[in-house]
Amino acid sequence: MKNYLLFEIGVEEMPARFVGNTLFQLESNLSKLLKDNRIAFDEIKSYGTPRRLVLIVDGIQDKQSDLEEEIKGPAKKIAVDADNNFTKPAIGFMKSKNLNPEDIYFKVVGKDEYMFATIKQKGELSEDIIKEILPQTIKSVVFPKSMRWGGKNLRFVRPIRWLVTLLNDNVVDFDLEGIISSNVTKGHRFLGKSEITVNSLEDYLKKLKENYVILDQKQRKEIIKDQCTKVAEALSGTVELDEELLEEVTHLVEYPTAFYGEFDKDYTKLPKEVVITPMKQHQRYFPVTKGGKLLPNFIAVRNGSDYRIENVKVGNEKVLEARLADALFFYNEDIKNNLESYIEKLKDVVFQAQLGSIYEKTLRMDKLSIDILDELDMQEEKVHASRAAKLSKADLITGMVGEFDELQGFMGKEYAKVSGEDEAVCEAIFEHYLPRFSGDTLPQTNVGVALSIADKLDSIAGFFAIGIQPTGSQDPYALRRQALGILSILMDKKIDVDLKTLIEHALDNYIEIDFDKSAVCANIMNFFNERVRIQFKDMGIRYDVVDAVISSDVNDVYDMYCRALALNNWLDRDELVEMLTAFNRVSTLAQKAESDKVDESLLKEDAERKLYSEFVDVKEKVEALISDKKYSVALETFASLRPVIDSLFDSVMVMDNDEVIKNNRLGLLKQIYDTMLKICDLSKIVYK
Repeated sequence: MKNYLLFEIGVEEMPARFVGNTLFQLESNLSKLLKDNRIAFDEIKSYGTPRRLVLIVDGIQDKQSDLEEEIKGPAKKIAVDADNNFTKPAIGFMKSKNLNPEDIYFKVVGKDEYMFATIKQKGELSEDIIKEILPQTIKSVVFPKSMRWGGKNLRFVRPIRWLVTLLNDNVVDFDLEGIISSNVTKGHRFLGKSEITVNSLEDYLKKLKENYVILDQKQRKEIIKDQCTKVAEALSGTVELDEELLEEVTHLVEYPTAFYGEFDKDYTKLPKEVVITPMKQHQRYFPVTKGGKLLPNFIAVRNGSDYRIENVKVGNEKVLEARLADALFFYNEDIKNNLESYIEKLKDVVFQAQLGSIYEKTLRMDKLSIDILDELDMQEEKVHASRAAKLSKADLITGMVGEFDELQGFMGKEYAKVSGEDEAVCEAIFEHYLPRFSGDTLPQTNVGVALSIADKLDSIAGFFAIGIQPTGSQDPYALRRQALGILSILMDKKIDVDLKTLIEHALDNYIEIDFDKSAVCANIMNFFNERVRIQFKDMGIRYDVVDAVISSDVNDVYDMYCRALALNNWLDRDELVEMLTAFNRVSTLAQKAESDKVDESLLKEDAERKLYSEFVDVKEKVEALISDKKYSVALETFASLRPVIDSLFDSVMVMDNDEVIKNNRLGLLKQIYDTMLKICDLSKIVYK
């Protein structure tokens, strides 16, 4: 049998959101410590429940690998004196490494000889090393919030109550600030034994199962999915298994049992999201639908068996009933007035002390959305955009959003419908919040797109204008997320627009604030460029490709995206090094040109005449291809100049003694370089 290590950290119930990341950190920490200490292993498996974090290391070796390391000391001329005795530097080196004179030998490195020695160290037993590294594994985990307890210096997400450590079938003893490792674990808090002695990994897994603990989170998730599906089928419906909620519920239970509850069918007359939001966000229930319509049922997951499940069902129904009653009350109260009536109260809601009220923000959004539509030449949408901007934040005043803030935007859309607003206005009110998080849906209507960009860009412009910018991990106003949202919209909707122009429009709406518009605009553009780098990297685009397209001074994000994709694919070719070498030489010399003027009569050599002739033809074709965004073809066409560029450098001295001839040749190279920049800056590409 292969060696194994079982390591269980028993804790008080952890918040579900911490389980996954904590397991990841523990596994990473232990893997690094084992490797750093020369202990080989096959793999580490991690498992977690609300009460336990478990690492199982398979194929762990009996002892450390032996160490044989050659170390280098000072140069011989420093280490040995004229009488061939060791000097103080040499003696200090030997002392620091616990070496004897007979261990020393000399080797030539470069032009000089240096002291060398080979250190050999026998590997210790793995058990002795593991005792030292397991406490480090725990202490190296970091949390957004952590606890101290019982006078300990140790910090963890929740108090640690027990530790199980078995190397094969033997307990590895260590003391973690008074918490002693052992072979005693605990079962399910209510259904299992409070103390369970385990003698092996097989015994551990068997006894946990007997004591109502399903250790493997993937297995628990599948059980929950299967149970919920069967319960929904029994109700002649389909369960909506939101992946994020499913993950959370998986980490809330050790022994899942799904059951259904009921609520008054009159609540299904409410907008679907109004009913689903309290279910998911507040109660962790799964909704049940049939033909897309909500059924008066929910599915919950109990941490335990089906013993007296009816009582649990009734209790959960009462809790949800109270939530839905609140939702119904707020809905009925809110629709007594039309959505527009709530706008006036926005004047009393502060957006930011220096940037005014939410009401003032909607006025800026109105102006900016119109500017955006003007830039996009979408005149017909301006009336709806203006109306949607005025109503966009009105639902923040409603009782429903006050109680369930997750419904902002959605309730605005629903209340706008009830108030008889145009469908385009209703949809834009909801869409202007999109995307709300990474991977979220994007606005689909033109009005929604304009309003979403306006909302996010207004915030970015305002905060930068008053000197508030994201720093390090600090971004309290989510400006990075809003910038990425704008970039995602521009790329997804294939919008050709100068981002710098939009930023200037946004800054123009802050006339009451004293700031340097040019400097702030430059800061915002740098901020967006950094977000572009991150976005493109996440898409698998090479970092040097990003540098190449950003440095070509194009402020059109979608155009930049098209060029990056084309260049990223174009670089996969055998002759790349030769092409980049040629164009880098062009780039280097072009920087020395005083102008891009070329006088054909001064082109004396065949190579320069041929290059100029072919370049004129290529330039016309490339510019036409660029205007059609056919960047891959444009790159191929531009690359066709390489042979004649190579010929020029092989047969012509560009830096001629005659200043007129030299400047004429440099002007030709500058024209070639400037044409290249319309696609990208190839000098930024790194040879690989």
